[in-house]
Amino acid sequence: MSMELYYWPGLPGRGEYVRLVLVAIDAPWRDMARLTERQGGGMDGLLRVLGDEREPFAPFACPVLKDGDLLIAQTPLICAYLGETYGLAPADEAARLFARQIALTTADLVNEAHDVHHPLGSWDYYEDQKPEAARRAAGFRDQRIPKFLGWYEQVLTRNPAASGWLVGAGLSYADLGLFQTVLGLRYAFPHHMAGLAGRWPGVEALVDRVAALPRIAAYLGSDRRIEFNQDGIFRHYPELDAPAVSG
Repeated sequence: MSMELYYWPGLPGRGEYVRLVLVAIDAPWRDMARLTERQGGGMDGLLRVLGDEREPFAPFACPVLKDGDLLIAQTPLICAYLGETYGLAPADEAARLFARQIALTTADLVNEAHDVHHPLGSWDYYEDQKPEAARRAAGFRDQRIPKFLGWYEQVLTRNPAASGWLVGAGLSYADLGLFQTVLGLRYAFPHHMAGLAGRWPGVEALVDRVAALPRIAAYLGSDRRIEFNQDGIFRHYPELDAPAVSG
């Protein structure tokens, strides 16, 4: 039976983190937003899952994954479930917990990236909060990006397996999350990220390595991949981008 992913049509967003894991584990799955309403997909299918009053384990928001009788929400939890169930997570319990920690940290970074262009709230348009966004962007670029990416670099360096992956000897869902996030930062802040090239070589090597994985490379080159756009979490506004400060 195919797993079903429910996420907003046309948006990479948090759903893309789940898609990458589904692709990597080579599991049968359906992107329900791309199906017709007759097939149980589209907006009607999504809203049906979110609004099912009979569901005891009701999801708060998308993404939502349905695997048989299981209904799971929250991006880090979905990715951890898939990784641990389908062989994309470490076997050691301590390492599994650390992979979850990494995924949750990545979710924090993603939230901060979103709040750059909507610092006052997602209920208002970007145009209504541009002064606040400019101030938020400066702090995010100069302080938060280095703090997060520096931590990932440290994790890679300290991995006892010396594998080039974040945890353990092989690829995990945590690596895929970092991969998607770095690509998102490069989309949102192209000039700034270009100026940071070479500062975190382990992170850059991981991103290149993930992109070259056969299943991931095929997916990235297909129409199944939803490209970054101005309706997603990572948005490019030239006025929020700036060259990196050296040093």
